[in-house]
Amino acid sequence: MPVYEYICSSCGHPFDKMVRFSDTTPDTSCPKCKSTDTHKRLSRIAYSSYTSANLSGGSCGSSGSGFS
Repeated sequence: MPVYEYICSSCGHPFDKMVRFSDTTPDTSCPKCKSTDTHKRLSRIAYSSYTSANLSGGSCGSSGSGFS
């Protein structure tokens, strides 16, 4: 199950939510204020992994560590 990051538009509280692929309408209400006015956030981990791989010009596992 993927974990999505959300932020509440009402109170600004960031939170994570595990969502099943089969769940077509997941409950993404804010756990702090119970508002349903929430939005998915771009994960900083996914973003930084993407940019560091592109900036270095290499791919995963190309460090030359000698492992086979």
